[in-house]
Amino acid sequence: MALSFKELLTAVPVVLRGGNVPNIVGEAGIGKSALVAEVARQMGATLFTTVVSLSEKGDLAIPVPPLTSEAYVETEKYGSLADVQYGYTHTLIEIIETAQAHPGRPILWFLDEFNRGSQAVQSELMNLVLQRQINSLVLPEEVKLVIAENPDETMTGFENADYGVVAGDAAIKDRTVRLVMKVDVADWLAWAAEEDTQKQRPHIHDLIQRYLQEDATQLYPAERGDDLNPTPRAWQRVSDNLFELLVLPEETQRSLVFDLVAGDLGEVAAQRFVQFMQTNQETVTPMDIFVSQPWGPVVPEKVMQTYRGLPEVQKLALLKSTLVAIDVAQPDNAGRFAQILTATAKDGQYAIVKQLAAGDVLEKLYGADDESAKTLYQLITKVAAYDLSED
Repeated sequence: MALSFKELLTAVPVVLRGGNVPNIVGEAGIGKSALVAEVARQMGATLFTTVVSLSEKGDLAIPVPPLTSEAYVETEKYGSLADVQYGYTHTLIEIIETAQAHPGRPILWFLDEFNRGSQAVQSELMNLVLQRQINSLVLPEEVKLVIAENPDETMTGFENADYGVVAGDAAIKDRTVRLVMKVDVADWLAWAAEEDTQKQRPHIHDLIQRYLQEDATQLYPAERGDDLNPTPRAWQRVSDNLFELLVLPEETQRSLVFDLVAGDLGEVAAQRFVQFMQTNQETVTPMDIFVSQPWGPVVPEKVMQTYRGLPEVQKLALLKSTLVAIDVAQPDNAGRFAQILTATAKDGQYAIVKQLAAGDVLEKLYGADDESAKTLYQLITKVAAYDLSED
């Protein structure tokens, strides 16, 4: 049996509240790290991550030779013995300081790629997982541990796994709760459509959402090549790149898109997705609106129709790119910018006006004789007074 992302959002906190250590097992790239980050967010916990596969023995704690005479103990039979202390990694010190500063607030310490660490590193972490202790240092009660592993052939259901892992000690298996994670397309697409509040856009670009809704098998194809393949994590990287690429001139988009997508998904999957993009994408760029044609202060209706059909997040990205590349206080530009700003949702308008207020555009527009500049200034003043809580 395996659990979806959504199911694990409930299961992992249950295990933690039970005083146990969840061991999330799943294929590379299916979202184990994203899952733990979301669990931490929902728990109101501070998250610390240690990638075990990148760790070396001694990274967590290393003996420090005695520095003072008080660090030696004199014995009758064994002579002078050094009472060796330990120096601890900065991550562990931060965890201790966070626990002291915020008593009672949960802390998640995520040990990622646990079984891809060397045997020496895993052995060093044994007391941490099993006894909540590193040498003589006991973890604060606020700290909860979560580990993640890639499958190995000794695990039920993963007999054909071929990851480069180091099989863990039997004690780890006996003292942690294995939660197998599966790829659930419906769960992932629901998350993809939600807003990333930090970036003010959906987690995943609309084009990718539509593509995977038509062919859900492409989120994590069963048949996988020897090189690059689609995974949920790879699709997220493609999405982040698309948000940046699709506000550039169309010629630049065409020259870069295949290589950018293939660099995450592999060439076969990239060919399929880029073909879908070419037949489904309608877009417009700052170059199309402000540079390509001498239209005066009015954008042609055909271009405006394309703009109105864009997802709001793409409109916002285009407006932000325009502020970087174009002087919107120039007469013709002011009229065009007012037009596309008006065709944008209220929250997008408000975000752009906040960005405008931080620059010198308002100063340039204020008192201008040009009618289009006056129109843009009046629109900015109106948008600044929006009460978004009423929407």
